[in-house]
Amino acid sequence: MKQKKRINKFIFFIIGLFFLLLNLSCGRSGRNNIRPESFAKQKKILIKQAIQKEYQISPSDILRINVYQEKDLNRTVRVSQSGYISYPLIGKVKIAGLTVSKAENKIVNLFKKDYLINPHVSIFIEEYHPRKIFILGAVNKPGSYDLPLQRSFTILEAISLAGGFTKLAAVDKTKIVRIENGVEKNVIVKITDITKKGDKSKDVILKPNDIIVIPETFF
Repeated sequence: MKQKKRINKFIFFIIGLFFLLLNLSCGRSGRNNIRPESFAKQKKILIKQAIQKEYQISPSDILRINVYQEKDLNRTVRVSQSGYISYPLIGKVKIAGLTVSKAENKIVNLFKKDYLINPHVSIFIEEYHPRKIFILGAVNKPGSYDLPLQRSFTILEAISLAGGFTKLAAVDKTKIVRIENGVEKNVIVKITDITKKGDKSKDVILKPNDIIVIPETFF
């Protein structure tokens, strides 16, 4: 939710800046020169750029990285499964989990150390890798599902996406199987703490490749 609020604030800032520049332009050249379709197109471009800057880079994403006035350093790279890219001069850089803007700053600082004076780096997402979760067991529509790109997604939302629990589901034995740094972790989620007691802190935010397992009750 914090990430979503941060993105929304950034979008509103960009739109506000656009309106300010538009008003200044209108004051100089006259309002009749502004076409509604041109305005809508520019607004859409700005919103898209703002969202992309706050996108968190994921393994297997394909990135186009440009270094201003350094054509030899421009590259299209794929993020490895371990979250790294390999780049000229600065070597292996871990950027998975960073927003695009933070990844740009990280690369800028690495270039500044020994190689370039005041570098300007731009990262564009050429291809988003599908971020999937897997829901197995006592739900009505088990299977794999894509995680949203631009916001967090919780286990309760995932269960709803999978059609909800079956009548035989042992809801309080719901388990998330997660691989972190090569180690398997099991997280038990007591769903009734969320749905009946209103404890939102138990509504775990999911990560790519999480496996949600809902066992059945035994009589």
